[in-house]
Amino acid sequence: MTIEALLIILLIGAVAGWLAGLIVKGFGFGLLGNIVVGIVGALIASFLFPAIGLGLGEGILGSIIAATLGAVILLFLIRLVKRA
Repeated sequence: MTIEALLIILLIGAVAGWLAGLIVKGFGFGLLGNIVVGIVGALIASFLFPAIGLGLGEGILGSIIAATLGAVILLFLIRLVKRA
């Protein structure tokens, strides 16, 4: 993995985590937390969306959208666990 690829992954994770934090009110984890939430969201999306036959496009924009949706799912699950 090159430095450029790592920076792109971190940037997509940060943007996706930040967007998911805006969508799911009450969750703000800071820059590092947003990156982690975004990257985990991207992992969730990479397994879940192909399994249900959903494709969101390619490139950076498609990656950000998929990672954001995965991060929203992650934050929603965290909220459910905290309430239980």
